[in-house]
Amino acid sequence: MQNFEEVAEQGTARPMLKVERQRLHDVVVEHLRSFITEGVLAPGKKLNERELCETLGISRTPLREALKVLAVEGLIEINPNRGATVARMSELEIRETFELMSGIEAFAGELACERITAEELDEIKALHYAMVVSKNQNDLPGYYQRNRAIHDLINQAARNTALRQVYLSLNRRIQALRFLSNQQAPKWERALHDHEEMIDALETRDGKRLSSILRHHLLEKRDAIMLMVRDDAEHPGSIRR
Repeated sequence: MQNFEEVAEQGTARPMLKVERQRLHDVVVEHLRSFITEGVLAPGKKLNERELCETLGISRTPLREALKVLAVEGLIEINPNRGATVARMSELEIRETFELMSGIEAFAGELACERITAEELDEIKALHYAMVVSKNQNDLPGYYQRNRAIHDLINQAARNTALRQVYLSLNRRIQALRFLSNQQAPKWERALHDHEEMIDALETRDGKRLSSILRHHLLEKRDAIMLMVRDDAEHPGSIRR
């Protein structure tokens, strides 16, 4: 598995931009989430506060405040004696979390088919077209950001506050794994096909169909990730970030 410096040098992660003072807290949290999602900060990596402060152009106080937020979300672990490290999920946690997420997204899809507006559907279609462009340009971060936005909009269209809260909390923990599952070209093709089917189900207001598509979509991701994790356990370093 590549480390922080190797990924940054190769340019496979988003540029580490200097953070403006405005909205500092939220921006720092979002930058760190993105670093974890895109593998710049890999599972198990010990975080270097000085390096992160230099990268983001901030002091240690806002950084430590952001780390506390990420610890609550389960993205990092803070040990008083050893500092902070990126959280690593066990195989059991991965399997159970994706199984639960498949049910959450399936239910959200049913509700969305009843409640989505024409404007929301148009936005999802636009994101899908942009996602196709990113895929054709081999832009995985751009592809994934639009992919994630589509799933998020479907969840929002369900208009269920309790469901929304559970979705956001759970989804943050597996963003890096969802990103990783799209690194193989055949997986990209299948995901694009799934998204075309999702849009068709939304247009026809077929909640049962969309529910089935979303459940299968998430369970496929689970299976792909489980294979990658097991292969990495047998051949350390086989997962490339």
